[in-house]
Parts: sequence; structure tokens; C-alpha cells
Amino acid sequence: MKKISVANIAGMPIDQRIQLVEDIWDAIAAMPEAVSVPKWHKEELEKRLDAYHADPEGRSPWHEIKNRCHVSTGNQEIKGRED
Repeated sequence: MKKISVANIAGMPIDQRIQLVEDIWDAIAAMPEAVSVPKWHKEELEKRLDAYHADPEGRSPWHEIKNRCHVSTGNQEIKGRED
């Protein structure tokens, strides 16, 4: 594998650095079984799932949260998107 230094990365144009990060992330995401999930992540997920199951009507779907964020920052509301 070719090594790349921090100095080399710092000298790259920003668009190339962003592409490098995306490529690294894609390589990691292609092998999810190789990434261990910390215990505290699992505990936090369980806590949040328990809270949801205790009061499912008290939570907002992701698309509503995303729209509130867009509206509060001055961006247009996103219609018809669930992701």
C-alpha cells in the first residue's frame, strides 16, 4: 500500500481531500463486519429504543426532524422525502 503523509494531504486541493475522505469512508463501509461497535454505543441505542417503546407518539420521525433543522437554518422545507 502506498503511504501518504499529512503534509501531502495538507498540500492537496480541498476537493481532492474531500474525495480522499469519501474514498476512505467507502472502503470502511464496504466491510462493516470489520468495524467493532463500542459497548457504550450499544447501550445508548438500547436506552433510546427503550425510550421510544415507552412513548412512541412522543417522538418525531426523521423526515420531520430534518425539516425542522432545514427551516430553522433558513433552508427550504423538504417535501416528500423520508431519508
